[in-house]
Parts: sequence; structure tokens; C-alpha cells
Amino acid sequence: MAIFNFCKRDTKLSLLFFIFAATIANNCAATLSAIGNDSLKQTSIEIVNQLRLHHYRYISIDNDFSSKLLDKYLDRLDSTKSYLLQSDINQFEDFRYGLDNALNKGDLEPALTIFNRYQQRVAERLRWLIERLETNSPEVLDFSAQDSLETDRKKTSWAHSQMELDTLWLKRLKLSALNLKLANKEPKEISELLTKRYQNQLHRLDQTNLEDAFQLYMNVVTQSYDPHTEYFAPRRSESFNINMSLSLEGIGAVLQSDEEFTKIVRLVPGGPADLTKQLKAADRIVGVAQGQDEMVDVIGWRLDEVVDLIRGPKGTTVRLEIIPKDAENEQPKEVVIVRNKVLLEEQAAKKQILNLKSGDLTHKIGVIDIPTFYADFDAYQAGDPNYKSTTRDVKRLLKELQDEKVEGVIIDLRNNGGGALSEANALVGLFIKTGETVQVRSARGQVKVLEDSDPEIFYNGPLAVMVNRLSASASEIFAGAIQDYQRGIIIGGQTFGKGTVQTLVPLKEGQLKITQAKFYRISGESTQHQGVVPDISFPSMIDQTEIGEDALEDALPWDTIRPVLYKKTGYINELTLELKQLHTARVKQNPDYLYRLMQIERLEENRAKSQVSLNEAQRLEEEKEAKAWRLASENKRRQLKGLAPIENLEELKEEDAPVEEEDPYLAESGYILADYIKLSSRQLAHH
Repeated sequence: MAIFNFCKRDTKLSLLFFIFAATIANNCAATLSAIGNDSLKQTSIEIVNQLRLHHYRYISIDNDFSSKLLDKYLDRLDSTKSYLLQSDINQFEDFRYGLDNALNKGDLEPALTIFNRYQQRVAERLRWLIERLETNSPEVLDFSAQDSLETDRKKTSWAHSQMELDTLWLKRLKLSALNLKLANKEPKEISELLTKRYQNQLHRLDQTNLEDAFQLYMNVVTQSYDPHTEYFAPRRSESFNINMSLSLEGIGAVLQSDEEFTKIVRLVPGGPADLTKQLKAADRIVGVAQGQDEMVDVIGWRLDEVVDLIRGPKGTTVRLEIIPKDAENEQPKEVVIVRNKVLLEEQAAKKQILNLKSGDLTHKIGVIDIPTFYADFDAYQAGDPNYKSTTRDVKRLLKELQDEKVEGVIIDLRNNGGGALSEANALVGLFIKTGETVQVRSARGQVKVLEDSDPEIFYNGPLAVMVNRLSASASEIFAGAIQDYQRGIIIGGQTFGKGTVQTLVPLKEGQLKITQAKFYRISGESTQHQGVVPDISFPSMIDQTEIGEDALEDALPWDTIRPVLYKKTGYINELTLELKQLHTARVKQNPDYLYRLMQIERLEENRAKSQVSLNEAQRLEEEKEAKAWRLASENKRRQLKGLAPIENLEELKEEDAPVEEEDPYLAESGYILADYIKLSSRQLAHH
């Protein structure tokens, strides 16, 4: 180990670092060091220079940055304070005001010293768990005590002794064992499954290499600037490029590590996972199986290993064992997915017509669902006159809906995570005469304004745009422009708030995705952090504390720049209050909408719980109560709809629910648009 002479202190402290690092080396099976690795040193310096010179947010890499970096690094390694001891943290304090100097010199040894100690503690803990299981400790499978585990450890303190951690981990071990028992596993099988799980984790820990540690630490550095700036090591760079080209044959899901789990961040619209309708953002993957093979437990696996297991040739089957984010217990469900490429055709815009009864009238409302903003750039550059794009497809669908005499059109952007900026800009142009659509501000303060220069308004009829928490980036640009021009009603949930622009920069080792610009609406408001706030809001089943830009640490803030000159084309603001009143009165009589509100209330109650019982009888009672609640709430909905009650939940699987039952928000959006059509004709007469 080298002497770490990077603190603004005397040489005695440098000697202390030498002793500290040597101690870790003697106690850790595989000690990582970057001494002599000029390639990683150069890459580290490259990353720091890129951040300093080209990131949208200027941050001085100084003592203050160093202090925050240490805290973020410890949180990334051990966010639940389950491995490291207070004595470890006390030793790490010697690095608090020196990480900045180390970064500027490409010195990785301080970061690796901390990483090695963390690896040592994880290995100790895994061996402790395996020993409990191999010695058949009776307390592991004793579920008779009235005991519980606190799941929210964000505000807890670091443990002062191994005994304190033993108490925590015995509870965690009991929870894992109890979950398996509730899934009808026998005691011997439980012990074997958990032993194998921890042995696999220990084996993977031994395989951790310098590139893994370097990537983890560099991403703590980059994400101190903003959550979308990310370093990709060479292997991750290859995976990233495959995903960007949409040539990946897999399930069509964006995944990330979440403590010992693999979490679904986003489903690719039209992808195999999305088409199952059984997966949602924030669900956790705990097992993966190929075809009919035995399920492989992936708890504690590295993200890249889980991804490799899920990938496979087109047409093959992968089975995932999932713990739903909003499940009322920890019991997993199995989802079967046939791997495929995510084709443009599957992501293409689609239309439908809602026939909504209101008294003696039936309103005919057109709906265009846009899963993503896509464009076949290769076909366009090759001169193909029939190249696919969002705007071309929507234009065709609008023509078809007008031919079918719809009264108004809903553009459904729910779950649309963005895509081609050029398509969002062009799509706005279908609904306005001419004008600016979005502003892009660079890190140096230069503002570029995108506009629609085509004077033709392809569709001039009544318009609504549906959004939710998973509507992001290009979706927010389109919805924001439509709202600013007052061209249509924005309905649904507050959007994601992803209003930043990233660029890929090649490095000596891997590549850097760096945030270099921000989007702003023509009103001057940023779409960053705050997103687009709808004119009429629907309650959301998505946990906004977990999903959304404002749920991400160190996200760039919302702000404003100078607005552009633009002319509003509608009077929606003048009608919003009355539209809300009509909406509120109507949904009080809508059984499906009321059922959704009951579900949301139940979810919020469960999210507020931070204790999970380790008592088998209590868990069985909770499971029984959860099923009873589902049955009672379903029968309440059926009663309001004039349907016969059901005796058990299995009967639901035999029914084919109509669109309005499956998606009460879409039907209600249609009614809101019908209200707007009626009110706007009156408003137009006044103007």
C-alpha cells in the first residue's frame, strides 16, 4: 500500500493511512489496489476533467465536495447500515477532506481502502449466516415469538459491535426463512436454499475485481453532479450501446441494483415484459429460470450477472420470480416471458374509439396511444419514403379518426419515457399553426429554440393529453408545449421531471454519459425536477417517493429562463375550475374510479408500514385479512355496478373486463374532453 499524502495535514497522518490500509490488507481475502494501474488513473483524471469542464452544473472539487462524497460513498456501499461498524466509520473520517485531492491526482487508494473494508465486512456477515444455517441454530426457524424487523433503516445509527449486527441479521435471516415457509417450503429445503444463496453471494464477492470497484466509486463521483451522469466501464459500455440501438434480444426492461435485489426501473413500451401486463416499475426480481429449468435465486447477485441471465435468443422463454413493489406480503409470483427484439412496430402509435354514454347522448372520443417517440433514422437517411416515425403514424391515425367522425382526440402519453426530441417537436406542429416548441439551454448559458415552421394545422379539433409519473423527457416537452399554448387539456398525474440532456463521451477505459443541457418550456419554466403539472389531476398508484426526478438524490433543480413570445390558441385556463367541478361530481358515481381510490388508499397504508412481523401466525392472519379486503372491495365495486357478488377472487380470472373497468382514468378523460367540448363552444361565443 502507498502512503496517502493527500490531506492538508502533517506526514504523521499519512503514516496513519499507511497503517490503516495495511491492516485492511491483512484482514481481507482479496484486497484491491490500483497502484501501478496507469490506465485507471488516467481514466479517473479524464472523468474529473470532463465533469469540471463540461457538466451543466459547476461544482468545485474541494474539501466540501470531498466531505459529501465520503458520505455518499458510504451510503452507496451500505445504505442500510447493515455491514460496517461505527469503528470503521471512525477510521474513514481520516479521508473526509482528502478525497478531492486524491481525485485530482487520479489516486484511487483511499476509495479502495474503504471498499476493501466493506468487502471484508460483507464476507464476515455471509459466513456468519452460513454458520447459523449449517449448525441448525434453532432460533432461525422459530416463528412463534412476537418479534418484528424494522425495514426502514435510513435514520438508524451505525452498529457499535458485531453483536449488535448479529441481532439485526438474525432477524433478517428469520424473515427470509419465514417467507420461504409461507411459500410452502419444508425446513430442510429452507435451510438448503438459504445456504446456497449465501454461498453464491460469497462466491460472487470473491469475484469482485478492480473494474467493479472503480466503476462503483466513479459513479458516486459522477452522480454527485446529477443522477443521469454515469460512468460505464468497458463491459457496461457494450451493454449500454446494445440497449440504445434496440437490437438487444431480451425482455425489454431497464434494471438497476437496489441493495441485494434487482429492481425494475422502467419497462420498454411494446417489449416482451410490458406485453405480459404483470410487471411494474419498482418490482423486484428475486429469481430467474431458463425455460423449464430450476429457478435460480438471484438475491445478492451483481446487476450485470442478472442481466446476462435474463438475456437470451429471440423466441426462448425466461421465467422471472417477482416480488411486486406494492404486494402486501413478501411472497413472490412467477412471470413467464418469451424473449424478443423490441421492434418499432410494437412501439408504434395505436388508436381506439371510446363510446361514452352520458344520459341520452353517446360521445365518440378518439384515443391515440403513443408508447414512445420513435423514428427510423436509418430508413429516413436512406431515402425511404415510407420510413416510420411517431409524427407520420399519428398523422395517419388522426386522419382515420376524423373520417370516423370523432368529437375529440386524446393523446395518451402515460408510461411514455421519451425518445426522439425531433419527433416531440414535429408532433406539436400537428396541433398548432407555427411557433416555438421547446428551449434547450447549454452549460454555458446558450439557448437554442426549436420550433414548428409548418403553417398547416393538421388537427384543429378538441384535444386532451394524458400523462402520469412515468411520462418523461420528450413526453414532457410535448405536454408542456400543448399546455403553454392552451391547445389541449392536460389530464392525469404529475410527470417524471426528466428535463436534462446527456451526451456520451469516450474515455481511455469505457465511456461517460454526462449531462450538458436542460430543457425549458416556451413559458420559460424548466421541465426538470417538477415536470408537467396536469390541469386536472388523477390520484396515482405509483409511489412518487421512489419514482420521479424529485425522488433522485442531487437532481438538478427546477428553474426558469426568459420565455419566448408565443400566442395562446385556447381558453382552457378559464374553463379548468368548471371542468374540475364536473369531474369531481361524476367520479363520485363511478364504481371503477372509486375502486381505484380504495386501492390507492390501501397502498398508502401499506407503504407507511416500516415493520414486518416475524411471527408466522400473525403473517398468516395478515395474508388472510389482505385477501378479505380485496374480496370485499371488489364486491363493493360490483354492487355499485349492479353485478352479482363473487365468493372468491379466483372467479375474477374467468371474467373479461371491459376497457372502462380496466382503465377508469381513460374513460374519465373522455368524459372530461366531452365536457370541454360543450363548455368551449359556450366560451367561444363569449369571445
